Amino acid sequence: MAALPDNSGRPLKLVAVSAGLGKPSSTRLLADRLAEASVRALAAGDRKAEVEIVELRELAVDIANHLVTGFPSATLGAALAAVTGADGVIAVTPVFAGSYSGLFKSFFDLVDPDALTGTPVLLAATGGTARHSLVVEHAMRPLFSYLHALTLPTAVFAATDDWGAGADTHEGGLPARIDRAGGEFGRLLQGREGRAVGEVGEVREGSEEGGAGESEFDDVVPFEQLLANVTQ
Repeated sequence: MAALPDNSGRPLKLVAVSAGLGKPSSTRLLADRLAEASVRALAAGDRKAEVEIVELRELAVDIANHLVTGFPSATLGAALAAVTGADGVIAVTPVFAGSYSGLFKSFFDLVDPDALTGTPVLLAATGGTARHSLVVEHAMRPLFSYLHALTLPTAVFAATDDWGAGADTHEGGLPARIDRAGGEFGRLLQGREGRAVGEVGEVREGSEEGGAGESEFDDVVPFEQLLANVTQ
């Protein structure tokens, strides 16, 4: 097996996905602040990170066309490649009708179900009232669990009142929660190696392409044998 490149010194690639529709957008603002907090946490551990923002409002038409034609535009394809190739993803959606927005769901419907396997994801959402804060747990977390992502236990929800001047001063306010989530996300990413071409699609020793050896399915008991002793 060929040795993989040493990527420990490469900058980590963080991609923040914002599904905000307005301009300016509190959803985009939350994505920016979480990305900044994560980069600060990584810098404290002498790790560099590069951040790319994917604004879904600019891809709405491309996403709809891809859903009905099966073919992504070059811009949408680049956004999907950025997300699936990231070392860490920050996913932020506004709350619509008690769940994530349709635009947010439509974008992640286009992500291959295995492409985010093991990828650390920081979840966040914005809404008009704190009563929607559980959307992260009952909607977003199951979605990324289906995609086999590694979601950070700490998530951030920002209601309209959280952006007020008073909210910035009291203990446990939105800035403190952003710093906590960014710090935890940075520590989760700290020991990871930056991705590089050649890491994906590696052929293991003993596989069919790599040469003779035991298959990972050699010890699987045939279904007929499992049923052999079952009485009718």
